[in-house]
Amino acid sequence: MDSTTDTPTLTGHCLCGAILFAATRPFNWVLHCHCESCRRATASPMTTFVSVPNGQLRWTGTPAIFASSPGVTRQFCPTCGSPVSYAYADKPHETHIYAALLDEPDAVTPEGHDFAVEAIGWMHPLPATKDMP
Repeated sequence: MDSTTDTPTLTGHCLCGAILFAATRPFNWVLHCHCESCRRATASPMTTFVSVPNGQLRWTGTPAIFASSPGVTRQFCPTCGSPVSYAYADKPHETHIYAALLDEPDAVTPEGHDFAVEAIGWMHPLPATKDMP
């Protein structure tokens, strides 16, 4: 079940703005992923995906495609390299976009964790710190 706000369409883009997308609610789910493959693809300890039915996702620009493992394709901006989506052959009717690329990332709320058993050991709540210089 989709979570948070009444905004029917959410937009987002890669770092350089060459790839833009618009995703219309309702979404399938919003989850944090801790798997090693996603960590390596994003160079981060986890990533957060929004699962969008393919008929509700529109792209402006053409993402490049990388087959990262059997049945898995990842799209990224060919200009700046930002990862923009993940698709799995076993779920051909949905595309997972990166929540951090949304223009309004607070418009979605993650509902849980996927592959939590693969989470990095130091991924736990830390005290708030001041911004880096």
